[in-house]
Amino acid sequence: MKNSILLLLLSLLFVNCKTENTIEGLWIVETVKSGEHEVTPNARWMKFNNDFTQTSGNGWFQHSVGTWNLNKDTNELSMINTNGIKDTNDPFVISIDGERMTWKRTEDGQPLTVSLKRTDKLPTTYGDQVLGLWKLNNASGKGNFFENNNGVLFLKWDRRFSIRSSLGRFSGVYNVHGHKSEIELIPYVKDLKRSFWKVDFKENQIDLTLLNSDSTVTRSFIRIHDFPN
Repeated sequence: MKNSILLLLLSLLFVNCKTENTIEGLWIVETVKSGEHEVTPNARWMKFNNDFTQTSGNGWFQHSVGTWNLNKDTNELSMINTNGIKDTNDPFVISIDGERMTWKRTEDGQPLTVSLKRTDKLPTTYGDQVLGLWKLNNASGKGNFFENNNGVLFLKWDRRFSIRSSLGRFSGVYNVHGHKSEIELIPYVKDLKRSFWKVDFKENQIDLTLLNSDSTVTRSFIRIHDFPN
């Protein structure tokens, strides 16, 4: 009886060790360092499946699919993205320590180190967080689109935006920076220039600060779920 229990415990220990040290599963990129510079993308993730397929993306957006192969003798990881650009660099040499993984190789003559952490859910980008309908709560400084505290901003999933305010209705497209909490609004109206805003996100609130301006211009919004009458 004691021998059976001991064998069961050893089996469970072996399974847990095997699970912790496998590359299979979902991973978040915590940091990317190229030489002395940190170039970590926002909410980047990788998922390695047990059929040697892999997917990757940023936040809720999956943009790459392909295959992976790990040489168990050299710990060299090779990945092919079937919808991407061919990787001409040497494979990553990886190491796994429990819930964390490290990739290393040389790119453009610089040592590249990628640190990842195992997770069970997708991270969110700055762009994911600002999606939805927002009501202007406070406006300071002179800028386009709003002249007082009345108006709404609708940031849509397809990277289009619409604005309703006392100045009229505006629409256009927007871009979210891949490494910084910044958003670019590009209106369709020719007379209005594109604007760049720093985004501070809190639960159900965003504060925008205009970057391409000589004066201080801020706009604060709260999340709503219906268009005002």
